[in-house]
Amino acid sequence: MAGNSFGTLFRVTTFGESHGRALGTVVDGCPSGVRIDKNEIQTALDRRKPGAAIGGKQNIAATSRNEADCVEILSGIVEGMSTGTPIALIIQNTSQRSTDYDNLKNTFRPGHADFTYAQKYGVRDWRGGGRSSGRETASRVAAGTIAAAFLKTLGVTATAYTIRAAGIACTERDMAVIEQNALRACDGAAAKKMEAKIAELRANGESTGGIVECTVCGVHAGLGEPVFDKLDAELAKAVMSIGAVKGIEFGSGFSAADALGSMNNDMMRAQNGTPVFLSNNAGGILGGISNGNDIVFRAAIKPVPSISKMQKTVCEQSDASESAATHEAAKAQTAGGTAQETADDSALKQARDSAFADSELVIAGRHDVCLCPRIVPVIEAMANIVLADMALRARCARA
Repeated sequence: MAGNSFGTLFRVTTFGESHGRALGTVVDGCPSGVRIDKNEIQTALDRRKPGAAIGGKQNIAATSRNEADCVEILSGIVEGMSTGTPIALIIQNTSQRSTDYDNLKNTFRPGHADFTYAQKYGVRDWRGGGRSSGRETASRVAAGTIAAAFLKTLGVTATAYTIRAAGIACTERDMAVIEQNALRACDGAAAKKMEAKIAELRANGESTGGIVECTVCGVHAGLGEPVFDKLDAELAKAVMSIGAVKGIEFGSGFSAADALGSMNNDMMRAQNGTPVFLSNNAGGILGGISNGNDIVFRAAIKPVPSISKMQKTVCEQSDASESAATHEAAKAQTAGGTAQETADDSALKQARDSAFADSELVIAGRHDVCLCPRIVPVIEAMANIVLADMALRARCARA
């Protein structure tokens, strides 16, 4: 399956399924001599994992699935120091309840990737969604911690936080309160309102979405690879690769569509001989290259699709599936192609296309109500991976 690796010089590959034996990642390209603390990797995973408390409070927005998410370092680190060779990390799955998904073997969950995976591959892992599950992001968070350790040597840090959830927006940005509330919101008062609304939604079998903002500090001017590998383009790809993200904007974002040039341009002055921007509508990126300002972007997070309300969907008819399997087995025993086989294939495709029936579905099991607090560390991880890659690429751009 293609599309499991990301990055050019700092390259990350993830593997594993939601209900398989383990998840893991291989990080290739981390320079040698970077101090990497296993406890920091574990702390990052603990922030993302289901069932984790935030600010001493149970995360009411999250699923009750309780994974330990204990990381094991397989290679690439000796006595807490990177060796320059591939770093392999593995996380065992310990709290799978695949029986929660027995009714989904032939039924497609609305809002999930069940149908599209089945159409692409002809087979899918129905136990929690397999590779399409949000659990895959544990591997990203582990890899992102390696990237963060490298970026720390450059003075770069990425901080994400919820600015909107359940229709309630933060009106201030106080970084000190992010880890003190269950939504990881940057406004304590707004967080309390979000929590109350989410408790109400959970009781009604509903879910909700929100917006997560990320601010990256300490990036010097010059990171980014025009034309197709612009810094904002790579960040957008990285963040949009997270399953629940449906949109991204940088700086003033979509509000720039209604602004005037004189309002939206970030004007500059010289302070002690150094260029300084008087605003940051560009979100720290001009022409795809960092300009030295903080990089600021926001990601739109969709409502969790797994809800306990009745939903309309379709299911595969088992007799059609069985006939398809029989036909494929017969084909495998026949050498060469014939006109009859071509006709059979056409008939089979037609049968497959009409092999669905209306159905209704109530999704059981343990699911999040709002993904924002758990997606915060994932967005930080993907930002760190992109920036680590771009920092290494920048070293090759000039003498």
